[in-house]
Amino acid sequence: MSFSRSNEQATVWKPRTALGQMVAENKISSMEQIYENGMRIQESEIVKHLLPDIKSQVVHVGIVQKQTDAGEMTRFSALVAVGNEAGWFGIGMGKAHQMRIAIDKATINSYLHIIPVKLGCGSWECRCTQPHSIPFNVRGRGGSVKVEILPGPRGLGLVAGENIKNLLKLAGIKDAWTKSFGSTNTMTSTAMAIFNALNSTYITG
Repeated sequence: MSFSRSNEQATVWKPRTALGQMVAENKISSMEQIYENGMRIQESEIVKHLLPDIKSQVVHVGIVQKQTDAGEMTRFSALVAVGNEAGWFGIGMGKAHQMRIAIDKATINSYLHIIPVKLGCGSWECRCTQPHSIPFNVRGRGGSVKVEILPGPRGLGLVAGENIKNLLKLAGIKDAWTKSFGSTNTMTSTAMAIFNALNSTYITG
């Protein structure tokens, strides 16, 4: 199950944290300022305010069943990815008795765990100055899944399976080769591997 939608702010945001107040008062005007100063985001509205074009994509929805004294209890688990297709990416999970609520929880969680992705051109075949790929090879792991992302020349596109391709698009990567190992059909592990790989574009560089 996978679809994407733009986020709309239906109600007026009333900041609940000091960081939220600074964003609302335009004392902080970019996500870069928050990241560079090591500030912790505790309100999803902060991300929506600073990245108004951010999109969310439901990556996976599953059913979790648990046996209790009262009988079998069924809950939904959701995995959601968010990104502005220009260097910001996040993933989150949520569980609830209703699918819609699980998806909403996962979406909020993904905002709170958003990371910057360093874009560039690390392809020896291209060597342009456009931020269409990544600057160097990165690797990530989630559970038993390992993913490697390699810079690609302009026009290559994303050489990856559909699930991985959708996640890389959200981050803003247009051209890249990928290698994956393990059970990539397990979307929770695959998404976490991609998240860790993209996170290392800043940690490593």
